[in-house]
Amino acid sequence: MPEQSPLIIDVAATTLSADDRRRLAHPLVGGLTLFTRNWESRAQLVDLVAEIKALRADLLVCVDHEGGRVQRFRSDGFTHLPPMRALGRMWMQDGRKGEGSGAMRALNAATATGYVLGAELRACGVDLSFTPVLDLDHGSSGVVGDRALHRDPRVVAALARALMHGLRQAGMANCGKHFPGHGFAAADSHVDLPVDERSLKAILADDAAPYPWLRSALASVMPAHVVYPRVDARPAGFSRRWLQDILRERLGFDGAIFSDDLSMEGARRLAGQPLGYADAALAALAAGCDMVLLCNQSLGEGRGLDELIDGLERALQQGHWQPDGAGEERRLALLPQTPPLPWDELMLQPAYMAALEQLA
Repeated sequence: MPEQSPLIIDVAATTLSADDRRRLAHPLVGGLTLFTRNWESRAQLVDLVAEIKALRADLLVCVDHEGGRVQRFRSDGFTHLPPMRALGRMWMQDGRKGEGSGAMRALNAATATGYVLGAELRACGVDLSFTPVLDLDHGSSGVVGDRALHRDPRVVAALARALMHGLRQAGMANCGKHFPGHGFAAADSHVDLPVDERSLKAILADDAAPYPWLRSALASVMPAHVVYPRVDARPAGFSRRWLQDILRERLGFDGAIFSDDLSMEGARRLAGQPLGYADAALAALAAGCDMVLLCNQSLGEGRGLDELIDGLERALQQGHWQPDGAGEERRLALLPQTPPLPWDELMLQPAYMAALEQLA
């Protein structure tokens, strides 16, 4: 048995197939990411997560659920959360006074957003949402766009800390993304490999500034599929320089590190050569990731997921990859430590009702 379960995969539908169960039971698999295709209703989602946890209680059930255009579950009682940019705009103006007058209202709204987001997901059994976005709003990245809280890293850090406090009140950990910053590069790493030509000094003073400020509150971090050639020729998610030398050693981060989705175009080549899924996973793990995501590959016959699992198992057997017990501890630390409130009980909680009022 390996000492680490670093693979975060996906499933194809609203119930588990035999192939899903086989993959999720594999000891190298540590969790999965849910998508809109896995959603039909709250009752169905509760049943799906229960089925997953019955296979292995330690599986980490994740979702990209930020608010705005990145919110996987939007019906059957789920609150429609605003894009994160709305919190930044609230900070700047409360409609009554000058610039910055809405700071306290925005902080309260960010905490309420985190609480509602986390409590509703947890009521359905979901363990972790990949939020908050810490990218700065430079206005140049369409894929980031209104997902960013603000242009000023100080405002981003303050609002993100408040949002993470709300998540923690709901019993959910957090994931800051996309280190060291995806907001400056214009290209979309889903379909291209973005490049950011700035110096390390410039990046650390601006886009990456929230990470050391938040290091005591950040439970996990997801690096960007972006190349910063004045720092390293490899994308940040494949770079020991970024993940070990800078994020861990220089900035002092000691939480978990997820790769971003390895099926994205920004993760499909390294040093000019095409990467298979298993090779991409091995490169990310060697760089310092504790967990690697491969999304949307369960569709059809799921060959991509089988390639990933079989490739990592083969690398383990041949001694090309060694499990990291500390990485496994960091994965397990992201699991909620308290049972969630069932949905009907959550709806009656004064704290939940008060949070909804903050969002109105």
